[in-house]
Amino acid sequence: MWKPIEWISPKEIERHSMEIIEREMPPCNFSPEELAVVKRCIHTSADFDYVHNLYFSPDAVSQALEVLKKGPVIVTDTNMAAAGINKKALKRLGGTVCCFTAEEKVAEEAKIRGITRAAVSMEWAAKLEGPIFYAIGNAPTALLRLYEMIQEGQVKPAFIIGAPVGFVNVKEAKERICSTNIPCIVPKGRKGGSNIAAAICNALLYQIKSDKDTDKE
Repeated sequence: MWKPIEWISPKEIERHSMEIIEREMPPCNFSPEELAVVKRCIHTSADFDYVHNLYFSPDAVSQALEVLKKGPVIVTDTNMAAAGINKKALKRLGGTVCCFTAEEKVAEEAKIRGITRAAVSMEWAAKLEGPIFYAIGNAPTALLRLYEMIQEGQVKPAFIIGAPVGFVNVKEAKERICSTNIPCIVPKGRKGGSNIAAAICNALLYQIKSDKDTDKE
């Protein structure tokens, strides 16, 4: 026999999901602010491995919040990650989301140079003004190019979410970002994804209180 369907109102689904996560989550030593990020990743993926693989550089959450309060440009490597970020919460802070990967000229340049569009998109993003908050959720080549530009002194990100997913150069790209002095949040290993990059952004945005606490809608 099938388990009976549990009918829950739309407004209660997330709260009920978080209750299940809290009940099933293994013991951990995260701060309350870090835990909110971990739980949001689990809520997005139904994967409790994020309890073990999510890396926070020292004071990462507090530094991320300070950057977000300045209304940064959040640069992503996919339109999917860009679409998943809560625009209402970000707009309230004066921030915007930008993704160059699908631009026709980026594709043309990548083809001529024999590199990925994601790598070229990081070079385009480096020309933006103001604090740049990177949220990489797909291409390790984007993270590797970003690392190279940091080492070359071409760019100094205000913050990095390094969450590409896959099997080729993914762990290596993440390890390089974690070795820099740039504040970051990185799910170590092969796991990640555009949805995880967006989830981390949202978990941070939701920690910045507004006059009307309705930004999750």
